[in-house]
Amino acid sequence: MSERNFRKTGSGSGKARSRYLLWAGIVILVVVLGWALLSYLSRPSAPRPSQEVAVEKPLLQREIILYFSAEDGSHLVAETCEIEECTAEEDCLRAAVQALIAGPTGSLVEVLPANTSLLGLQIDGPLVSIDFSADMVNGHPGGTQSELLTVYALTNTLTVNFPHLRQVRILVEGVPVETLKGHVDLRQPVSPDYSLVEEMSAPAGDLSNVPVRSE
Repeated sequence: MSERNFRKTGSGSGKARSRYLLWAGIVILVVVLGWALLSYLSRPSAPRPSQEVAVEKPLLQREIILYFSAEDGSHLVAETCEIEECTAEEDCLRAAVQALIAGPTGSLVEVLPANTSLLGLQIDGPLVSIDFSADMVNGHPGGTQSELLTVYALTNTLTVNFPHLRQVRILVEGVPVETLKGHVDLRQPVSPDYSLVEEMSAPAGDLSNVPVRSE
């Protein structure tokens, strides 16, 4: 009888020990997992790459001088204008001609027909050839004084802002023209003439520091 009781007691003690070991293992596993999770969460996160915000730089401007007709059409008057900063001579010339085509901002009168397009330009030493669309002729009102103002507004504008340029040749659709409307002889390149400019008008532009294209 006592032997049977011993066997039962021993069997129950083994089961209790197994359960104890099982729970101990579970507790240890939970502790290990908890520690690992805590370590992972407490790790300093890698810094995110900073996103650079693109900041648009303000466009630099250059001041040039343009010549337009007075309201009564009797003479030329200088008007200052700002164009985008340019370093190439051709770009600066194009910008000046385009500004002249765009017309004045004040009360002065345009000297080039509004629909005129600049087709191209070519620099040959002190001479610049400017090629316009047919609107330069077709849209021009004509008349001796009007033609004089057109020709010398263009020539004076380019030579005053680019002092190394001394003559301007006008082309239309790639062909040199003899005249616009029959009053001003354009068979030869035109030199500047400031006798048509109002006294006390601005005498010079500030594009003289643009590098001259080397030949």
